[in-house]
Amino acid sequence: MDLKQCIGLGVAGNFAKHLEQAGEMKDFLNVQAKEGAPKGIFPFYLPKSESFLNVYPLSSDTQVASGMENPQLEPEVALYCELEYQAGKVIGIYPRKFAAFNDCTVRKEGATKISQKKNWGEFSKGVSDIWVDLDKFSLGGTLDGYKLASFAKRDGVLHPYGVDTEVLGYSYFYEILIEWLLEKMNTQEDTGPLENISEILSANGNPEYAVISVGATAYEPFGEQNYLQSGDEIFVAVYPKDIVDITEWLERGECPENASILKQKVI
Repeated sequence: MDLKQCIGLGVAGNFAKHLEQAGEMKDFLNVQAKEGAPKGIFPFYLPKSESFLNVYPLSSDTQVASGMENPQLEPEVALYCELEYQAGKVIGIYPRKFAAFNDCTVRKEGATKISQKKNWGEFSKGVSDIWVDLDKFSLGGTLDGYKLASFAKRDGVLHPYGVDTEVLGYSYFYEILIEWLLEKMNTQEDTGPLENISEILSANGNPEYAVISVGATAYEPFGEQNYLQSGDEIFVAVYPKDIVDITEWLERGECPENASILKQKVI
């Protein structure tokens, strides 16, 4: 499992209120989407591209924020997926593992594409080095029983950053998400903040594997009102919901069994 050989894709607008809180809803005013559906797919890592997106941005321990314009933690579940093609089209997406993911984003004015806010070089994103095997990506699977939480520790105080929520709170998840991803990978056009994903896949040799981050949660007040600063410690946890207080584990620097935890130092 070599993440540097995977394509990196993200889902925009897959959690209620996130885009509004992030101040990005205006970017999608002219994007047509079904009510309740995500807004689109964006690339954040293209290993065979000749653009800025060819720099591997993921780190399991470091997040670069210094000098960036309004960097904000985006807590997500990431899926490690196998892709299947036929006649140049994606016909199958098969999630194999999941992990805690930080789709860190800069809120900069003048960006014309989502991807321009997503990759500013090494250490501009985060993914846990603990990937959990999926028994299946559908109701009745183990992922049903997981929650997604995130925190920022500043001046020794641990603040909730994103809303602690069950992963089933995603607008699109399981089969409906896979069906939507298949459609968008094959038909999404270069319009507004979105890009033509089919052309991107073809230009990158129709990659066999993808890391797909499936969307960020809504923010707690601290997360909505505070951008990341050098010296912060940030955490994203995808954990079994029978764990009563995940912060106890984070404060001890431990990871519960069957959980995926990402801890990064902001520099």
